[in-house]
Amino acid sequence: MDYVQFGSTEFKVSRLALGCMSMSGAYGPADDNESIATLHKAFDLGINFLDTSASYGQGHNHELIKKALQGRRERIVIHSKSGSPRTPDATGSRSGSTPAYLTQNCEQSVKRLGVDALDVFCMSRVDPDIPVEESVGAMAKLVERGLTRYIGLSEASANSIRRARKVHPIVSLQMEYSLWSRDPEGGNVQACREFNMGFMAYSPLGRGFFGGVVHDAKDMSDGDGRINHPRFQGDNLAKNLALLARFEELARDKHCTPAQLALAWLMAQGDGVIPIPSNKTRAHLEENIKATEIKLSQEDLTRLDAIFPPGAAAGPRTKDMHRVNI
Repeated sequence: MDYVQFGSTEFKVSRLALGCMSMSGAYGPADDNESIATLHKAFDLGINFLDTSASYGQGHNHELIKKALQGRRERIVIHSKSGSPRTPDATGSRSGSTPAYLTQNCEQSVKRLGVDALDVFCMSRVDPDIPVEESVGAMAKLVERGLTRYIGLSEASANSIRRARKVHPIVSLQMEYSLWSRDPEGGNVQACREFNMGFMAYSPLGRGFFGGVVHDAKDMSDGDGRINHPRFQGDNLAKNLALLARFEELARDKHCTPAQLALAWLMAQGDGVIPIPSNKTRAHLEENIKATEIKLSQEDLTRLDAIFPPGAAAGPRTKDMHRVNI
């Protein structure tokens, strides 16, 4: 496993991180024993960077990681997002950017994970009605209290990053980034390079799209969150599957799986870009790690750009576009 410097921190992190969201039911049922075995396998294969959130399984994800970390904490870098509180009827979300919420969330996260401090505490969304300076000011106090070593932002615009940095150093940005979600190339990635921040690419496989798990709407179970995602519905899905067929052809030419090709493309965007594929089985984990061995030529990159230029995917990348990149 290769390791890279994570922004302005002292951490050397694995070229691939492990996203833990799917271990808590995001894409259908998960088995806790297999999830813990997957975490242990990741550690054994050299992955030392975990991405989690207080919102995954309403604390279940943190408690799961706590069990897996026993005897290994000092070797693992934990990046934990705040998530956003849900409305009482669970139909929407309320602001997760208030100082009170961020403070309570970090305190609870440290307790559930059974750690002295988070390595990076990340605010999941910037609230347009709450100055980012106010939110980051509260997070800075958490650093002073020793509850987190560093702070990061998720789905924040370049402008919000610049404003936030005037209050406290921001070491990382997390944002959806893949061949079918290239929005970060509009200024977010550039801001990270300018300020020596790590960039964490979530949903690097397009919520499993590049993993080949969905070739028809029937491939998604009732509990699968993708059912309500715009890009997995109706005509959008049909158009996106047509693009996937061309992508899969290139993967065959490269003698790799589509998932490995998608991850290799992200890693080819520079050492500062860390893909965080979400795995809940050892089989998928081992497949994804092999992506670190794939070298893409300029011809390969040109072919990929031709298949998935910015804006190629049909449908918005999230049904909550009003809440991202603020």
